[in-house]
Parts: sequence; structure tokens; C-alpha cells
Amino acid sequence: MTLWKKSALVGALTLSLASQAPAETSIGPAEKDELTLGFIKLTDMAPLAIAYDKGFFEDEGLYVTLEAQANWKVLLDRVISGELDGAHMLAGQPIGAALGIGTRAELVTAFSMDLNGNAITVSNALWEAMKPNLKLDEAGKPQHPISAAALKPALAQYQQAGKALQMGTVFPVSSHNYELRYWLAAGGIHPGFYAPHKGDNSGLLQAEVQLSVTPPPQMPATLEAGTIAGYSVGEPWNQQAVLKKIGVPVITNHDIWPYNPEKVFAVSKAWSDANPNTHLRLVKALLRAAHWLDAEQNGNRQEAVDILSRPYYVGADQKVIAASMTGSFEYEQGDVRPAPDFNVFFRHNATYPYYSDAIWFMTQMRRWGQIPQARSDDWYLEQAKRVYRPDIYTRAAKALIADGKLSADDFPGLDSRDGFRPATSAFIDGKTYDGHHPNAYIDQFAIGLTGDSQL
Repeated sequence: MTLWKKSALVGALTLSLASQAPAETSIGPAEKDELTLGFIKLTDMAPLAIAYDKGFFEDEGLYVTLEAQANWKVLLDRVISGELDGAHMLAGQPIGAALGIGTRAELVTAFSMDLNGNAITVSNALWEAMKPNLKLDEAGKPQHPISAAALKPALAQYQQAGKALQMGTVFPVSSHNYELRYWLAAGGIHPGFYAPHKGDNSGLLQAEVQLSVTPPPQMPATLEAGTIAGYSVGEPWNQQAVLKKIGVPVITNHDIWPYNPEKVFAVSKAWSDANPNTHLRLVKALLRAAHWLDAEQNGNRQEAVDILSRPYYVGADQKVIAASMTGSFEYEQGDVRPAPDFNVFFRHNATYPYYSDAIWFMTQMRRWGQIPQARSDDWYLEQAKRVYRPDIYTRAAKALIADGKLSADDFPGLDSRDGFRPATSAFIDGKTYDGHHPNAYIDQFAIGLTGDSQL
């Protein structure tokens, strides 16, 4: 559904000055200035909404139309077909497409849209079954982070009754899928394997908990209907469950892996090759939007909530969106806890397309069988470089600095970045991840494929 279009005004003086700038920061006129960009109704589409609403697209000479999409598959297909020029996309989607997991296509991303932003929510009934197994703090509230091990007694009851414990995720290559699987496995519960080489893409092989796909906005209704007993999704659909009194968020992805990558802005490689200036200008506008979202210690977040609550963006109640966007997060009703970094759009180099982020997603694809055979460390890096484009990002950032729109201080160490985040052991299970050594990381897990193992 088309939302609206805003005209762009680009002065001749601006273009003249750009033509005189150093080649590294000079960007020519957009090859294509009328663009249609897609998104899913989630709060982490915010950089698109802000770039539009604040005129950042206009400043880059771009006439932009934003369109909400029905689900992630439709969105992906429309970017591939060219119906959409680009889109807010699951970080795993362009990687999965490059590897032929589901639809095969060549996509690229030069912009990471956010860090964190997801949670795992369970039904009221499942929460009541978990509560006796939780440690409480001095105030009598559950200690966080909550381990999936607390699910085991309830899981045993399901199994004894001959029933399957079913939970929802948004897409087979989504961060939500891998975070839910990571959390379950860290608690000693097997989430199941994929076996594409055997024609089985269900992800249910050996599963103790059955995971199925549900579009994000439909998660609360699916939970309320009893079709699933829990789900992993982005906001505002966890806080919606709290507001409707149908479920309880038990853990955020920040507690599974702090400052984990979440969404990207992606385009087809063919589109990027044909429209390099347009791509750079899009990234520039999105960088300014992300910076605005995190500026003044989240001082702009309430205004962002007002914008996102409009029906053509997220369309959820302002109270629900604000619950996670303005520095706190509500778990069980009344259990509101500080969460200043629940959504990070610019801080912590959130916008930079790190190769190591792409490689982490591939380690999970390998762990759960979507990549059925062992691959070398070099292979992982080669695949990451096919999709993630820090070169485009760096040029766009330098152009913004030259324009005076942002400063060099906003991009610390820009010229020295090698595409890898530092190694970290901050995961909920304490495992160490170094993007330079993906196989060593994979081999640490007790649940999942390791080494040369195959199904």
C-alpha cells in the first residue's frame, strides 16, 4: 500500500559545491531520484520514518515513497524484483539470499539500522509454569536474565501429555529465530535442525520446542488464540502482549547478546551498481536519521514515538511504542526496568556494516543446519564481503562530515575499522565469539552442528 510521497528540492549551488569537493567526499546527482522503499511495521524501521519526516531524503535530492509490506518474504521478493528500490530488512535476509537459503539473490547492505530491540515473550500460562523455577531478588521479582532452563518442567508436562510446545519466530533467517534458538539451547533445550539437502526446511528435526513463522504484527493475536505459547519478535509486539495482558516478555536480546545486530537497509546488488550515487545519498540520509534518534541521550525519542505511532508507520498505541523506545522495558505487568539501550540506532557504531555481524549470522545458519556442510573460516569472510559494504558506508559518512551535517567525532576510528567488532564473551552462555574464527566459535556449543558433522 503506497503511503505518500514528498518532493525533493536540490539547489544548483549544492550540486556545484559537491562537484568541487574532493573525490572521496564528492557525490554526484542521484541516478534515480524517485524511490519506493519498503518496511515492516516495527519500531526499528524508525530511521526510514525519521529520514522522511525530517527532510533528510529531500536534502539528498530524493523523492521517497514509503510502503508497509505484509511480511518479510513479500518484502524480500519485491526488492529482488525491483518493485522496491530498497527496504528495511532482517540482517539475515541478504546473507541467506546470497547463500541460497530460501530465495537466491545478490543483495547488499551498507547500513545497519539498529542494535538490540527484540524480546522473547511467553503466554500467561507458560509464565505461571516457569515462575516456580525462577530465582527472585530481594524485592521478590524474578532475577534477570531468565534462563530457558526454567521452561524445562513445563516442557516435560507438554511431552507427557503428548503435546508439542510451539513458539513463533518471524522468518527462518531472522535474528529472532537465531536468538530464540540460542536462548533455548543455552538452557539445554534443543530447538531443532534444518536439513535442506534432504528437502526438509522445517527446522523441526530433533526439536524439543517447535518453532514456526508468524509475521510480527500478528504475533500477539496468534499467542492470544493459543496457536503458540510464546514468540521472539521486535517491538512493539512484546509490549503489546503486556498491554493486552496476554503474555509476559521474559528476556530481551540485549540479555542474550548485548549490542547484537538486528536490521539492515538492503538493496539488490544490480540496483546498487546501477545507482551508486543514489545508494550513497540514501545511506547519508539514514545516517542522519539514526544520529537524530540517539542524540541528546535519547532526547528525541518521545517525538520519534509520536511519529512512529502514525498508522502508516507502526500504527501502535503511543504508550506501547514508548514502553521500549524511551529508556525502560516492562516485563510482567508493573515490572518496569531501566533499558536505556533497548533500541540503539547510532551509538556503539550501530550503523556500521561489520563483516563480523554477517559472519555471526552464518555461524547460526551452520549450527542449525541451514548451511549443511562445514566451511573454512576464509569462506565465511568471503560470503560476508559479498553482502556487507563498509566501503559505501565510509564514503557516505565522509561526505556527511564534508557537508557539515555530522562531525568526525560522530564516526570514531572510521578510517581504522577493519570490519570486525572486538571478540566478546558477553553472551548469555558465556561463549566467546571472534568473527575472525567462526569455526572455533561454532565448536564450543553442546547443542547444534559442529566441526564436520552433518545430519
